[in-house]
Amino acid sequence: MEDSRKFDGPRPFRSLDSWFTHEGFLRMVKEEWRGLGNMQFLEKMKALSAPLRIWHKQHFGNMNERIKRFEAEIQKVDDMVSSGHYDGTMEARRRALVKCCEKWYVRQEMHWKQMSRSRHAKEMDRNTTYFHKIASARRRNNRIESLIINGRIVRNQARIKVAIQDFYKRLYHQESSPSVSFRDGLVNRLGREEAKALEVLPSVEEVKEAVWDCESSKAPGSDGYNMNFQ
Repeated sequence: MEDSRKFDGPRPFRSLDSWFTHEGFLRMVKEEWRGLGNMQFLEKMKALSAPLRIWHKQHFGNMNERIKRFEAEIQKVDDMVSSGHYDGTMEARRRALVKCCEKWYVRQEMHWKQMSRSRHAKEMDRNTTYFHKIASARRRNNRIESLIINGRIVRNQARIKVAIQDFYKRLYHQESSPSVSFRDGLVNRLGREEAKALEVLPSVEEVKEAVWDCESSKAPGSDGYNMNFQ
């Protein structure tokens, strides 16, 4: 979201931990959730991503530029003080600017730490540049710059996408399904006790343990919502 380079295609939705540092975030989520009415839960979560994208652009877009503006304003105040212009109002203004700037430093650090997906990240790590570089490297590594199609190197992103889609369509396409039954000896039948064990609902402790083991800042599913959001 902060990288100035352009990447083809829409970015997949992803919830960000830094959103929770905004005092109006949870209120906005509750209002949007109520406004979606009585939709099915998964459809409601999918629909919620649209207003979240808009909200992010309005309140968290261009973090670097926001920080630069605060730093520039602080520098202006310092220059005025150095020139002999100083009063209580100016001191209060500088304190307010510094507080806002520090808030954005924290948000930027949280953002890049999450984007980097670094396993070495600790709660007290404070190295935004390091996480930024890791996230950028991951993005470069995940990007397919070129592909050999019919013996020719293709760098056009649109053609590469079509070629990949066609490849997997052919790979998983099946003209007819073979008829296989238990009598063919290819499938082992479960015993009565084994079948019952498969149908037992997980206990509250098992569900809690599975949820607590999830990485809080990573999305377990394809919808882009991480465990912190859920």
